[in-house]
Amino acid sequence: MEQSVLPDETAIDRRIAERLKAMRADRGWSLDELAKRSGASRASLSRLENAETSPTASLLGRLAAAYGMTISRLLHRVEDEYAPLVRRADQPVFVDPDTGFRRRTVSPPSAGLDGEVLEGELKPGTSIAYDASPREGLEHHLVMLEGELDITLSGATHSLKAGDCIRYRLAGASAFRTRRRAARYLIFIA
Repeated sequence: MEQSVLPDETAIDRRIAERLKAMRADRGWSLDELAKRSGASRASLSRLENAETSPTASLLGRLAAAYGMTISRLLHRVEDEYAPLVRRADQPVFVDPDTGFRRRTVSPPSAGLDGEVLEGELKPGTSIAYDASPREGLEHHLVMLEGELDITLSGATHSLKAGDCIRYRLAGASAFRTRRRAARYLIFIA
């Protein structure tokens, strides 16, 4: 029987910590400044940058908004070149330690390309809320693969089932919620 091997979570946390610390240093921000811009506590940011804790999807959303980029770009080391073919085994997976939300970066972002594809998986009875858009007007196409999902955008809630697609531009807060069934979906970001 073949077993899947997941990346070492400690190593992933260390890489995320290094990336976030470097980004903050590049901008010349103190932890207090980043806390003010993101709405996250200084203590949480310090623990995150020291790889003492795993980031949640909500915290990553706040940081992405503070830096004005998508979560994928926040987590990805931007390189001059990109690999045109990325095997599933090489696609990075982020797991939110609080909710179990899984986010797989299907097409890692590149300095020279704008679009990306993400796969999300939410367990039954899970809610994830983002206080702000990482970048106002960011275009998303969400395609439901399995299950059911309620997505709230600009105060309006849309209920999606397998095969449904919703196209929207992010503006302000958004939320994703499952009820009794899990959800698996793709998000195309343009």
